Amino acid sequence: MDRLLEYISHHPWYAGGLAVAAVLVIVYELRSRNENQSAVSPQDLVRLMNQGALVIDLRPGDAFAGGHVAGAKQMSGDQILKAGDTLKKQKEKVLVVYDDTGSLGASAVRQLTAQGFTKAFNLRGGISAWRAENLPLSKA
Repeated sequence: MDRLLEYISHHPWYAGGLAVAAVLVIVYELRSRNENQSAVSPQDLVRLMNQGALVIDLRPGDAFAGGHVAGAKQMSGDQILKAGDTLKKQKEKVLVVYDDTGSLGASAVRQLTAQGFTKAFNLRGGISAWRAENLPLSKA
């Protein structure tokens, strides 16, 4: 232990850099774990849809028209920012959002949670994961 303290006293920049790196790793891991808790797999989405979940597609209108999860409603990022007003009655309902890869969906879930939605989830992997599972897409 004495040698460690001696090393730290002789190399404060290395010790400080190591401490900062350790804090960054911890923050990254905690954030990653939190995002995974608010994400569902394609099979979980099917189960939630059977229980009446509201599904929101965050992709542009042309991508939505090209194929989407059956029963999904298309909303833009601006509409998500106002979802607290437009979807007032569904704040207690399970709500799942998705985009192409799931990256935009994670930030949408944070926005929805901040607006009072208690059961908002992101489709892990987005519509790409849905397609990889060979699940059906609706074009109507």
